[in-house]
Amino acid sequence: MGLFDKKHCDICGGKIGLLGNRKLDDGNMCKDCASLLSPFTTDRRRTTVAEIKEHLSYREENKAEVAAFNVTRTLGERTKVLLDEDAGKFIVTSSSRWQSDNPDVMAFSQVTGCNTEIQEEKTELMTKDKDGKEISYNPPRYRYDYDFCVTIHINSPWFNEIKFQLNRSSVEQRGSVGYREFERQANEIKAALTQMRQDARNSVTAANAPKVAQTCPRCGATTTPDASGCCEFCGSTMQV
Repeated sequence: MGLFDKKHCDICGGKIGLLGNRKLDDGNMCKDCASLLSPFTTDRRRTTVAEIKEHLSYREENKAEVAAFNVTRTLGERTKVLLDEDAGKFIVTSSSRWQSDNPDVMAFSQVTGCNTEIQEEKTELMTKDKDGKEISYNPPRYRYDYDFCVTIHINSPWFNEIKFQLNRSSVEQRGSVGYREFERQANEIKAALTQMRQDARNSVTAANAPKVAQTCPRCGATTTPDASGCCEFCGSTMQV
């Protein structure tokens, strides 16, 4: 085959145009199929055709999760962490039209950790001598820029972390109003996801714990509370 012979996508079977190929471990993928992948996936070149097809099946099923997602709380401004606290799920998105973008819907129990980082960039400020040549100040002067980053560690077959930056442009002054606000947002996201992960795991532990027979305070029967924590005889609520 010639160097510029057209390839076919091993995912959808369509022709791949010039510069449109996305190389896989054992095949090729067109840019249209690539656009359907989760934005959090990495190492595409090490992914097989079969794995990509499985991933796209997951992405198709995810649309129903997005349709059912009900935002109860929003964290962040630029890139947002949207929570559905009733369903125990969340998404991470920077789109105002996220419902049509099919963002990955994840359960709180999938969170394995959350880290925040304030990245500092130091740039020396220069002045000019009498000949117009740039020289350092004496003593040297510097400008500091700060970016606020969050990394959510995820237990998923498709990716293991989500990294994003809270601020759109760098904050230049440490301790300024903007600095404190982005620091607050980062800490709020970390605290919320960490707490909700723990709550989800506590619920699983409680659900799997062996039930103990109790005396119903209403009817006096000795009974094991049902799944909703009620007496099997009179239906009154018991302490589980």
